[in-house]
Amino acid sequence: MASINQQPAGRPDSGRSFIPVAWLIIVMALSAYGLISSWRLIGDFNLPESVLFLIYGGLTGGVVTILWGLYLLGLAFNRSARFPRHYTIGQVAIILWLVVRQAYTLLVPDFVFSAEGLGFTVAEIAIGLLCIYLLRRGAGADTVYANPEAVRPPLLVSLVAALLGIILGGAIGACIGFFAGSLIADATHMSCFEGACGFFAVFIGLGGLIIGAVGGGIFAIWRVNRRKAARRA
Repeated sequence: MASINQQPAGRPDSGRSFIPVAWLIIVMALSAYGLISSWRLIGDFNLPESVLFLIYGGLTGGVVTILWGLYLLGLAFNRSARFPRHYTIGQVAIILWLVVRQAYTLLVPDFVFSAEGLGFTVAEIAIGLLCIYLLRRGAGADTVYANPEAVRPPLLVSLVAALLGIILGGAIGACIGFFAGSLIADATHMSCFEGACGFFAVFIGLGGLIIGAVGGGIFAIWRVNRRKAARRA
Protein backbone atom coordinates (compact mmCIF):
# COMPACT_ATOMS: atom_id res chain seq x y z
CA MET A 1 0.00 0.00 0.00
CA ALA A 2 1.38 3.39 -0.97
CA SER A 3 2.03 5.71 1.94
CA ILE A 4 0.75 9.26 1.94
CA ASN A 5 2.97 12.03 3.24
CA GLN A 6 0.66 14.10 5.39
CA GLN A 7 1.73 17.54 6.51
CA PRO A 8 0.55 18.68 9.93
CA ALA A 9 -2.34 21.06 9.91
CA GLY A 10 -1.67 24.62 10.93
CA ARG A 11 -1.50 28.17 9.79
CA PRO A 12 0.75 28.99 6.85
CA ASP A 13 4.26 29.87 7.96
CA SER A 14 5.01 32.56 5.33
CA GLY A 15 8.75 32.08 5.90
CA ARG A 16 8.76 33.66 9.37
CA SER A 17 10.15 30.51 11.00
CA PHE A 18 13.39 31.00 9.07
CA ILE A 19 14.09 34.28 10.89
CA PRO A 20 15.32 32.42 14.01
CA VAL A 21 17.76 30.47 11.81
CA ALA A 22 19.15 33.72 10.37
CA TRP A 23 19.45 35.20 13.86
CA LEU A 24 21.17 32.02 15.06
CA ILE A 25 23.85 32.46 12.39
CA ILE A 26 24.33 36.11 13.41
CA VAL A 27 24.65 35.15 17.09
CA MET A 28 27.24 32.51 16.20
CA ALA A 29 29.22 35.06 14.18
CA LEU A 30 29.12 37.51 17.10
CA SER A 31 30.28 34.76 19.45
CA ALA A 32 33.15 33.89 17.11
CA TYR A 33 34.18 37.55 16.98
CA GLY A 34 34.04 37.75 20.77
CA LEU A 35 36.23 34.66 21.12
CA ILE A 36 38.87 36.00 18.76
CA SER A 37 38.91 39.52 20.21
CA SER A 38 39.12 38.26 23.83
CA TRP A 39 41.63 35.48 23.23
CA ARG A 40 44.64 37.79 23.63
CA LEU A 41 43.47 38.76 27.14
CA ILE A 42 43.82 35.23 28.49
CA GLY A 43 46.60 35.13 31.08
CA ASP A 44 46.79 38.91 31.40
CA PHE A 45 46.99 39.03 35.20
CA ASN A 46 47.31 42.81 35.17
CA LEU A 47 43.53 42.97 34.79
CA PRO A 48 41.27 42.93 37.86
CA GLU A 49 39.86 39.54 38.86
CA SER A 50 36.33 40.72 38.18
CA VAL A 51 37.28 41.55 34.57
CA LEU A 52 39.06 38.22 34.06
CA PHE A 53 36.02 36.42 35.45
CA LEU A 54 33.80 38.10 32.87
CA ILE A 55 36.29 37.36 30.08
CA TYR A 56 36.54 33.66 30.94
CA GLY A 57 32.78 33.46 31.32
CA GLY A 58 32.35 35.07 27.90
CA LEU A 59 34.82 32.67 26.30
CA THR A 60 33.02 29.67 27.78
CA GLY A 61 29.64 31.02 26.73
CA GLY A 62 30.91 31.71 23.22
CA VAL A 63 32.20 28.17 22.74
CA VAL A 64 28.93 26.66 24.03
CA THR A 65 26.89 29.01 21.85
CA ILE A 66 28.79 28.07 18.69
CA LEU A 67 28.67 24.31 19.32
CA TRP A 68 25.00 24.33 20.30
CA GLY A 69 24.24 26.63 17.38
CA LEU A 70 25.85 24.23 14.93
CA TYR A 71 23.73 21.40 16.34
CA LEU A 72 20.62 23.56 15.95
CA LEU A 73 21.56 24.33 12.36
CA GLY A 74 21.75 20.59 11.74
CA LEU A 75 18.21 20.23 13.07
CA ALA A 76 17.05 23.19 10.99
CA PHE A 77 18.61 21.90 7.76
CA ASN A 78 16.97 18.53 8.42
CA ARG A 79 13.59 20.21 9.13
CA SER A 80 13.52 18.28 12.40
CA ALA A 81 10.46 18.62 14.63
CA ARG A 82 12.89 18.98 17.54
CA PHE A 83 14.27 22.30 16.25
CA PRO A 84 11.68 24.71 17.73
CA ARG A 85 11.93 23.24 21.23
CA HIS A 86 15.71 22.96 21.24
CA TYR A 87 16.08 26.42 19.75
CA THR A 88 13.84 27.84 22.48
CA ILE A 89 15.93 26.17 25.18
CA GLY A 90 19.15 27.58 23.72
CA GLN A 91 17.69 31.05 23.20
CA VAL A 92 16.38 31.20 26.77
CA ALA A 93 19.86 30.27 28.02
CA ILE A 94 21.39 33.04 25.90
CA ILE A 95 18.90 35.59 27.21
CA LEU A 96 19.63 34.58 30.81
CA TRP A 97 23.37 34.94 30.12
CA LEU A 98 22.84 38.41 28.65
CA VAL A 99 20.82 39.49 31.69
CA VAL A 100 23.40 38.12 34.14
CA ARG A 101 26.27 39.69 32.20
CA GLN A 102 24.59 43.08 32.06
CA ALA A 103 23.71 42.98 35.76
CA TYR A 104 27.29 42.00 36.57
CA THR A 105 28.76 44.92 34.64
CA LEU A 106 26.33 47.32 36.31
CA LEU A 107 26.95 46.12 39.86
CA VAL A 108 30.72 45.57 39.79
CA PRO A 109 32.59 48.88 40.24
CA ASP A 110 35.43 47.88 37.88
CA PHE A 111 33.14 48.46 34.88
CA VAL A 112 31.91 51.75 33.47
CA PHE A 113 28.28 52.12 32.42
CA SER A 114 27.81 52.19 28.65
CA ALA A 115 24.48 53.23 27.17
CA GLU A 116 25.55 51.75 23.83
CA GLY A 117 26.35 48.38 25.43
CA LEU A 118 23.05 48.37 27.33
CA GLY A 119 21.13 49.20 24.16
CA PHE A 120 22.86 46.42 22.26
CA THR A 121 22.03 43.92 25.02
CA VAL A 122 18.38 45.01 25.08
CA ALA A 123 18.20 44.64 21.29
CA GLU A 124 19.68 41.11 21.47
CA ILE A 125 17.14 40.10 24.12
CA ALA A 126 14.25 41.60 22.14
CA ILE A 127 15.23 39.78 18.94
CA GLY A 128 15.70 36.54 20.88
CA LEU A 129 12.21 36.84 22.39
CA LEU A 130 10.80 37.55 18.92
CA CYS A 131 12.43 34.37 17.58
CA ILE A 132 10.96 32.34 20.44
CA TYR A 133 7.56 33.84 19.66
CA LEU A 134 7.85 32.93 15.97
CA LEU A 135 8.58 29.28 16.87
CA ARG A 136 5.75 28.92 19.38
CA ARG A 137 3.13 26.22 18.92
CA GLY A 138 0.41 27.20 16.50
CA ALA A 139 2.51 29.87 14.78
CA GLY A 140 3.02 27.73 11.66
CA ALA A 141 6.57 26.55 12.38
CA ASP A 142 5.29 22.99 12.80
CA THR A 143 4.44 22.94 9.10
CA VAL A 144 8.11 23.60 8.25
CA TYR A 145 9.94 21.65 10.94
CA ALA A 146 7.87 18.50 10.67
CA ASN A 147 10.33 15.62 10.23
CA PRO A 148 9.99 13.03 13.03
CA GLU A 149 12.67 12.51 15.67
CA ALA A 150 13.94 9.37 13.94
CA VAL A 151 15.53 11.41 11.15
CA ARG A 152 17.36 13.93 13.31
CA PRO A 153 21.09 14.27 12.55
CA PRO A 154 23.48 12.42 14.93
CA LEU A 155 24.86 14.89 17.48
CA LEU A 156 28.39 13.45 17.52
CA VAL A 157 28.66 13.33 13.72
CA SER A 158 27.35 16.87 13.44
CA LEU A 159 29.76 18.23 16.05
CA VAL A 160 32.80 16.50 14.54
CA ALA A 161 31.91 17.74 11.06
CA ALA A 162 31.25 21.23 12.43
CA LEU A 163 34.60 21.40 14.24
CA LEU A 164 36.45 20.30 11.12
CA GLY A 165 34.52 22.83 9.07
CA ILE A 166 35.33 25.60 11.56
CA ILE A 167 39.05 24.79 11.57
CA LEU A 168 39.40 24.42 7.81
CA GLY A 169 37.07 27.31 7.01
CA GLY A 170 38.80 29.59 9.50
CA ALA A 171 42.25 28.76 8.15
CA ILE A 172 41.19 29.28 4.53
CA GLY A 173 39.31 32.47 5.37
CA ALA A 174 42.26 33.89 7.31
CA CYS A 175 44.68 33.19 4.46
CA ILE A 176 42.36 34.69 1.85
CA GLY A 177 41.63 37.71 4.05
CA PHE A 178 45.30 38.38 4.81
CA PHE A 179 46.20 38.04 1.12
CA ALA A 180 43.34 40.35 0.11
CA GLY A 181 44.35 42.88 2.77
CA SER A 182 47.92 42.87 1.50
CA LEU A 183 46.74 43.43 -2.08
CA ILE A 184 44.47 46.29 -1.02
CA ALA A 185 47.27 47.90 0.97
CA ASP A 186 49.60 47.71 -2.03
CA ALA A 187 46.96 48.88 -4.51
CA THR A 188 46.04 51.91 -2.40
CA HIS A 189 49.69 52.70 -1.57
CA MET A 190 48.86 52.53 2.12
CA SER A 191 51.54 53.86 4.43
CA CYS A 192 53.51 51.24 6.35
CA PHE A 193 54.59 53.74 8.99
CA GLU A 194 54.65 51.92 12.36
CA GLY A 195 53.25 48.81 10.63
CA ALA A 196 49.97 50.40 9.49
CA CYS A 197 49.72 48.32 6.30
CA GLY A 198 50.55 45.15 8.23
CA PHE A 199 47.87 45.85 10.84
CA PHE A 200 45.36 46.46 8.05
CA ALA A 201 46.18 43.10 6.44
CA VAL A 202 45.87 41.35 9.81
CA PHE A 203 42.52 43.07 10.41
CA ILE A 204 41.18 41.88 7.06
CA GLY A 205 42.60 38.43 7.79
CA LEU A 206 40.76 38.39 11.12
CA GLY A 207 37.51 39.19 9.34
CA GLY A 208 38.19 36.40 6.87
CA LEU A 209 38.88 34.00 9.74
CA ILE A 210 35.53 34.77 11.37
CA ILE A 211 33.58 34.50 8.12
CA GLY A 212 35.45 31.35 7.09
CA ALA A 213 35.00 29.66 10.48
CA VAL A 214 31.26 30.31 10.65
CA GLY A 215 30.75 29.52 6.96
CA GLY A 216 32.85 26.36 7.20
CA GLY A 217 30.87 25.10 10.18
CA ILE A 218 27.55 25.80 8.48
CA PHE A 219 28.69 24.18 5.24
CA ALA A 220 29.88 21.07 7.11
CA ILE A 221 26.54 20.71 8.92
CA TRP A 222 24.64 21.19 5.66
CA ARG A 223 26.84 18.66 3.86
CA VAL A 224 26.42 15.99 6.54
CA ASN A 225 22.64 16.36 6.55
CA ARG A 226 22.45 16.42 2.76
CA ARG A 227 24.40 13.15 2.48
CA LYS A 228 22.22 11.56 5.12
CA ALA A 229 19.06 12.66 3.32
CA ALA A 230 20.41 11.26 0.03
CA ARG A 231 21.07 7.89 1.65
CA ARG A 232 17.55 7.74 3.04
CA ALA A 233 16.15 8.52 -0.41
